[in-house]
Amino acid sequence: MHPTLTFQHVSYLWDEAKAAELAGDEVALFLYRSNLLGADLRLTNYAGGNTSVKIQETDPVSGQPAEVMWVKGSGGDIGTLTKAGCANLYVEKLHQLKNRYRGLAHEDEMVGLFEYCLFDPKCATPSIDTPLHGLLPFKHIDHLHPDALIAIAASKDGEKIMHDIWGDTMGWLPWQKPGFDLGLQLEKIVQDNPNLRGVILGGHGLFTWGETSYDSYINTLEVIEMAATYLEANYGKKSPVFGGVKLADGPDATERRRLAAATMPVLRGLASSQRRMLGHYTDDARVLEFVNSNDLGRLAAKGTSCPDHFLRTKIRPLVLDPAQMQGDTAGVKTYLEGLFAAYREDYKAYYDRCKHDNSPAVRDANPVIILWPGVGLFSFSKDKQTARVAAEFYTNAINVMRGAEAVSEYQGLAEQEAFNIEYWLLEEAKLQRMPKPKSLSGQIAYVTGGTGGIGLAICELLLQNGACVVATDRDRLDETQTNLRKKFGKDVALTAPIDVLDADAIAESFRQTVLQFGGVDIVVNCAGLSISKPLSETTQADWDILNDVLVKGQFLVSQQAVAIQRQQGLGGDIVNIASKNGLVAGPNNVAYGTAKAAQLHMSRLLAAELGADKIRVNTVNPDAVLRGSKIWESGWAEGRAKAYGISVAELPQHYAKRTLLGEEVLAEDIAKAVLVFVDGSLAKSTGNVLNVDGGVAMAFVR
Repeated sequence: MHPTLTFQHVSYLWDEAKAAELAGDEVALFLYRSNLLGADLRLTNYAGGNTSVKIQETDPVSGQPAEVMWVKGSGGDIGTLTKAGCANLYVEKLHQLKNRYRGLAHEDEMVGLFEYCLFDPKCATPSIDTPLHGLLPFKHIDHLHPDALIAIAASKDGEKIMHDIWGDTMGWLPWQKPGFDLGLQLEKIVQDNPNLRGVILGGHGLFTWGETSYDSYINTLEVIEMAATYLEANYGKKSPVFGGVKLADGPDATERRRLAAATMPVLRGLASSQRRMLGHYTDDARVLEFVNSNDLGRLAAKGTSCPDHFLRTKIRPLVLDPAQMQGDTAGVKTYLEGLFAAYREDYKAYYDRCKHDNSPAVRDANPVIILWPGVGLFSFSKDKQTARVAAEFYTNAINVMRGAEAVSEYQGLAEQEAFNIEYWLLEEAKLQRMPKPKSLSGQIAYVTGGTGGIGLAICELLLQNGACVVATDRDRLDETQTNLRKKFGKDVALTAPIDVLDADAIAESFRQTVLQFGGVDIVVNCAGLSISKPLSETTQADWDILNDVLVKGQFLVSQQAVAIQRQQGLGGDIVNIASKNGLVAGPNNVAYGTAKAAQLHMSRLLAAELGADKIRVNTVNPDAVLRGSKIWESGWAEGRAKAYGISVAELPQHYAKRTLLGEEVLAEDIAKAVLVFVDGSLAKSTGNVLNVDGGVAMAFVR
C-alpha cells in the first residue's frame, strides 16, 4: 500500500482492481480519477473544478501523432463526468493562441478561439479554465475547490500560511478572474519553480498534478490533507470558533423543524416575486454553529470568496433577527416583507455601483440564502437541485470562513471582482444556453392516493412537465419513491404517509412537503375507495367510510393546503378527482354516488371562496379506469359486474361500448386532464368540471 494513504480529512477511494481493469486507457483512468474526486464534497463542490489529461492521438487529417488534452467541458460535474462531457483540444494549438492574445481587456475573445483548437468538433464546449490546464506541462492535472484550501486562499495571510505548511513546494497566485492570462501566469510560475507540486489561486482554489492519474490523485489528496490537518490544529487557538456562541439555548431539532415549516412558505412567496422558486432547508451542525455565533453578522456581510460559491449563492445572504421572528404571524410577515425589500434595494445598488456599459440587465434581486439564528439555513432557486446545491455551497463557504478565521482573517472577494464574475458576459451566455423551463417548472404538487393507478399516473405526468411532486398514500411509499426518483431524479420526488381522515397525519405530510420543497402550489385530491351495493345491502359503515374518505378527506386536505397557499401569496390549484357517478344515477351505487356528488359541489363552493386568492378549484370526472386502479382491487369490479349482469372480464369492453367514442379510459387520460387545469392552459378557469369518460351523454354537465 502507498505509504501516504493514511488520511483523516479526505476519502481515499482508489480501487487497485478497478484501476487495473482500465490500465492502458489513459482517458478511462482520467475519468475514473475525476469521478472519485467529485464523490467527496470536501474536495470540490457539485459542478465545481475541472480535471484533465494529455495523451497522444492520431491526427485524423495528417495521420501523424498529436498531443491532445481531454478536459472537463463547460458546465459539467467531475463526479459524474463521462467522455461526452469532455472537451478535447490540440495542445500545440492552445500554445499557439499566445500569439493571438491581446491582453486582459480582450480575455473573452479567446474563448471563441478555443473552437479552432478542437480535436473533435463534436465534443463538449470548452470551459474558461481550458488554458489553465492546456498551458501547463503536466500530463494529469486536477483543479479543485476544497474548503481547506480555500480557507487558506481566502485568508489575509494566506501566502505566508502556505509556506508554513508546504515550504517552497507550493506556489501562490493572487486573485484574478479565470482566463487566458491566468493560464499564462500558471505556466510562468511552474517554469520558474520546477520543484512545485501545486499552486494555490488566491480566493479561488487549487491546482495539483502528476505524471500518472494515480500520482495526480494522491498528490491532490495529500495537499488537501495537509491543509485540513493544519486548520484542525489551530481551531480555537487564536480565538473561539466564530467568536464563540451567541445563541446557546436555541430550539431543539423538533422545534427547529416546526418553525422552519411554519415560515418557509412565507419566505418562498417573498423569494418568488420575479419567478416561482423552490426551496431547501438545512439545520446541519456546521450551519447552526455559524448562525448561532457572535461573528455571524460580520462574516456574512463580507460575502463569499470562491467564484463557485457566490455564483450560486449571491455574494451575501439575508440574515434574520431571531427576536423579530418571535412575534405574531402578521408581525413576522411584515418584518420579512421589509427585510426582503431592503435586500432587493441593496442588491440593485450593488449592481448600479459595479455595472459596466455592456453588463447584462440586473437579475432577480431576491436573496438565495437566508440564515435564521437558532433555526438554520434556507435556500431558494429556480429548481430543487439548484436550491439544494446553493445550500451545499454556502455550507462550503461557512467551512472556508471557519478555517480562515482560525489561522488568520477571512477575506471575501472584493465587490467589483464579485460583480465581474456574476455578470460576466461568458456566464450570461452560459445562462442563455440553458434549456427553457418546462410548463410546471418551479411548481410543487401534492397528490393524495399518489401510489395507485390514477394517482401515480398524475404524479408521473406532473414530473414529466417539470413539477416537484409529493405522492401521499397509505402503502407502496418506498417502492414509489424509489421508482420516481430513478426515473425523474433524486431531488424532485417525495412520498409521505397519509390518512386523509387524520388531520395530524395530513399536517405532517404537508410539513414534509414544505421542508422538502418550500411550499405547495398544486393539490390533487385523488385518494379514494369504492363500494358498489344495492340500497338494501349498503351498511352504515359503508356509507360512513365512503363519505369520510371522499368528502371529509377532500375537505381536510384542501383546508390545510389553502392555509399554505395563502401564506405564499402565489395563488395555486386544487384539482379534485371525482367521478362520472357524481352526475349520473346508476344502480347499486347510493353511497359512492352521493359522496362523489358531494365532492363535485364542494369543488364549486371552494372555487367561489378562493378566487380572490387566485386559487383555482376544478374537478376531473373519470369513469371506469380499470387498468392499475386500486379501486378495482377492492371488490368494486365484482360489484359493478353484478349490477350489469356480466363477468368482471367483460367490464372493460362493456364500459368502452357504452361511450360515445367507444374508447377505454386509462389512468394516463385522467392525468392529462389534471395537467391541462394546472399548466397554464386554463389559467382563467375555476369551478369547472372536465369529464374523462369516453363520452357518456347522461354525464354532460350542460
